[in-house]
Amino acid sequence: MAPMLVHAGDELDYRLEMIQVADDTYAFIGEKEDFSRSNGGNIVNTGFIVTDTGVIVIDTGPSLLYGQQMREAIGRVTDKPIIKVLLTHHHPDHIFGSQAFADTPVYALPGTLESIRGEAQGFLDNLYRMVGPWMKGTRVMESVRVLEIQHENIGGHALEYITMSGHTAGDLMVFDEKTGVLFAGDLVFHNRALTTPHADPGDWMAALDRLLNMDFRILVPGHGELSSSKDAVEQTRDYLLWLESTIRDAVQRGLDMNEVMQIPLPERFQALAVISSEYPRSVIHRFPVYEEELLQ
Repeated sequence: MAPMLVHAGDELDYRLEMIQVADDTYAFIGEKEDFSRSNGGNIVNTGFIVTDTGVIVIDTGPSLLYGQQMREAIGRVTDKPIIKVLLTHHHPDHIFGSQAFADTPVYALPGTLESIRGEAQGFLDNLYRMVGPWMKGTRVMESVRVLEIQHENIGGHALEYITMSGHTAGDLMVFDEKTGVLFAGDLVFHNRALTTPHADPGDWMAALDRLLNMDFRILVPGHGELSSSKDAVEQTRDYLLWLESTIRDAVQRGLDMNEVMQIPLPERFQALAVISSEYPRSVIHRFPVYEEELLQ
């Protein structure tokens, strides 16, 4: 469980505590919740790899403050410099801590950069409304570079940068061949309902099928607990398949959006965190897609 946050007067503290995932590899595990003032937007998993050359950071959290406190936490593990930041996709809980790494090259896939340019300011305005003071000083970081390589050897770690899509138009996974740790970003949710505002279910299913054929030791999902098996991938795939087939079938049967929201959840999904809020959101996102498909 992620540590409780502290908000006393003007003092805000995420109390980030890292989990050592493998040799040289660490993760910060966020709450399995919606954005709120009580969690400060800390609903995301981020991480870092300490190489002989320096530190590779994977995602930077929802705010400048998160990024600053992440840097402080990394500094308690190693005095090596932070040499690279990788953003797995453009969603706000993953990118807005990047300001705290302005002295370090920040990389993302081309689709992520395009989406940041088009949507990040709107995301930021919304986060200021939802989590308030935790966002103080946070701005959109514009100096993000295109990640153009697929493999890299850094300080004794052979890293594979896997380009996928499905959750968004650009989903980056980072696989460390030395440790077998896979940072999957939001292509995988574990014991938390997935989000679908930019989903392409066909591409997402293809990405999950590829994951099922990968030989990793530890998977760090974008949200939820770490996994040492493929259970998290299978759970994400199972829910995505049910979600899409249910909404598609409902549209074909002539149900309206409110009626689809009332469809009972299968028992195996009822314990997923935030399912009561994410399922209706997914209906709002996906119902118009299938309605337009039917009309055409």
